[in-house]
Amino acid sequence: MSIVKFLTSKVFLKQLLLAVVVIVVLSFLTMKWLKLTTNHNQFETVPDLKGKTLDVAKLELKDNNLEFMLQDSANYNPKYPKFSVIEQNPLAGSKVKENRKIYLILNPSGYRKVSVPDLRQQTLRNAKPVLKALGFEVGKITYRDNIGKDMVLGLRYNGSNLEPGTKLEKTSKIDLILGNGKRPSN
Repeated sequence: MSIVKFLTSKVFLKQLLLAVVVIVVLSFLTMKWLKLTTNHNQFETVPDLKGKTLDVAKLELKDNNLEFMLQDSANYNPKYPKFSVIEQNPLAGSKVKENRKIYLILNPSGYRKVSVPDLRQQTLRNAKPVLKALGFEVGKITYRDNIGKDMVLGLRYNGSNLEPGTKLEKTSKIDLILGNGKRPSN
């Protein structure tokens, strides 16, 4: 039998038709099964958790059939209470599938601590940007008799002398003791 006769025979055409029907039925059943198992067009709305404590956030997520995962919380935000949610991903109002993980970033208990740099014998012009870059604020400036005008002679915090390397919270106010350009009187 030649190949052309075989391709035009009733047996081949019946087998081809049967194969097409099987593929269509399997595709239809697969699509129905996927709709059922993936909850097609069924979404949960992500609640707004910003400013809420972890316990409240857990309850709200559980009520919405969602899970949570905590992420590192290094940036303190004074506008929010300690240990409350300051960021979430996906954002509030997003539509997600059931049991989706919502990533939460909590507000730490305070600003992180930073080492005080050694600014002795540097000018005020250099000391200010270094302190600001580290997150400190320049507090009160006092002058003492010293030949180096605007030269940093010492650092103080809350009335106590500060040694280089001391750890203070970011945004702490550091007072500077500077030289006034006059020779000390003996």
